[in-house]
Amino acid sequence: MAAAHSTCWAKVGPPPAEGRQAATTRERRQQVHALRECGVGLLECARRLNLALNTVKRYDRVTEPERLIRAPKYRPTLVDPYREHLRKRRLENPAVPVTHLLQEIRELGYTGSSNLLVRYINQGRVEADRPALSPRRLARYLLTRPDRLRDHQRERIEVARAACHEMTALADLIHHFAVLLDPADGNAALLSTWITSAQAEDLPHLHASPGASRRTAPQSTPPSPCRTTTAAPKA
Repeated sequence: MAAAHSTCWAKVGPPPAEGRQAATTRERRQQVHALRECGVGLLECARRLNLALNTVKRYDRVTEPERLIRAPKYRPTLVDPYREHLRKRRLENPAVPVTHLLQEIRELGYTGSSNLLVRYINQGRVEADRPALSPRRLARYLLTRPDRLRDHQRERIEVARAACHEMTALADLIHHFAVLLDPADGNAALLSTWITSAQAEDLPHLHASPGASRRTAPQSTPPSPCRTTTAAPKA
């Protein structure tokens, strides 16, 4: 769910990648919407475009193409400890040569290669307001007990929470569900209220998860007395 809205909360980090994968995603979404406007069903769209049905459904329900472009996932690198120095230097002089930056951070202890530094800069990780945050890490923050979070983790949650209505709803639902994990009288009624709230939100990924909807076993209807027949007496 956090990954589905990564383009909302990732605006505080590096911009979403606009490479070949992003172009393909935009093209496929456009193809799905074009077919749907012609009255083609989801299953037929999947057959014509050779896509999985769930993929077609995801493209169909997204109105903004940017919502499909996931935030980039970056692993920690040797450049990370020198990010603030690089950012400060590039703010002071946007045209500072990379060779100068490389020499400066090597004097500070950098042991990586020049190619690693160039790639780090080209990915936009220096100028970003914050280091990149992966959807998996954000999900871990959201699912962590609030009293165990660090200040910077709480700050990232608040930024992500305010990114869009869906992220706000998701964070609220997680918080309210966490309260139900502590045994207490009335939890059954609160759980019913929570399920109703979850179903009312536009969160398809949550609706599709097991347990998100209640399934009650059909009640067998007792036979009507009017239809009760009496066995014929034996001759």
